Amino acid sequence: MDNSFLALFIVGLLGGGHCAGMCGGIVGALSLQAPKQGAAAVLVHLAYNLGRIGSYVAAGLVAGGLGQAAGNLLALQHGLYLFASLMLIAMGLYLLGLTQFLAPLERGGQTLWRRIQPLTARFLPVRGVAQALPLGLLWGWLPCGLVYSALTTALAAGSAAKGALLMLAFGLGTLPNLLLAGLLMTRFRRFAQARAVRVVSGLLVLGYGIIGFVNYFGSFA
Repeated sequence: MDNSFLALFIVGLLGGGHCAGMCGGIVGALSLQAPKQGAAAVLVHLAYNLGRIGSYVAAGLVAGGLGQAAGNLLALQHGLYLFASLMLIAMGLYLLGLTQFLAPLERGGQTLWRRIQPLTARFLPVRGVAQALPLGLLWGWLPCGLVYSALTTALAAGSAAKGALLMLAFGLGTLPNLLLAGLLMTRFRRFAQARAVRVVSGLLVLGYGIIGFVNYFGSFA
């Protein structure tokens, strides 16, 4: 298995505190409007999150396609690979709590979000899957530095298909934090935010980035 898939899954899974902070309010608002219990409630939350992950996959498809087009220029391809490795290192440092590099990335995405956000009103209030799915698709474009940093790996993937699969791995990692509710949600947040868990996950992602960085310069040896 390509290490980058596992790295992005870990980033999504254990970047849970950031996900909860960014999207917890949206999930809470959805819970107030949607069915409160039973299969209908599960389907609404599932549709909402599938829409969100679908947007990540679409963005990964575009990013991977751009990277594939740039692959015809060897120097640019090397540059993208180096950039993705550096971003993995930065994400590892973020999970370790040693940097807040995501904030500037999120500010940069506000311009796009200001154009998309008014469209969400068409699907409110959420009463079923028909509203939740398209709302989730729009929600996927909410400015998020964690998503943007994952997209750099998709950009260096070398193909549109791999870029999409990488963002799918990231999206599936974020799913537990934003799908689970109630006590189980609280327990998972505590687990994801535990210092020992963040240290281990941060070191893993940091290690993947360093390996990529070393391999990049090793290719010139």
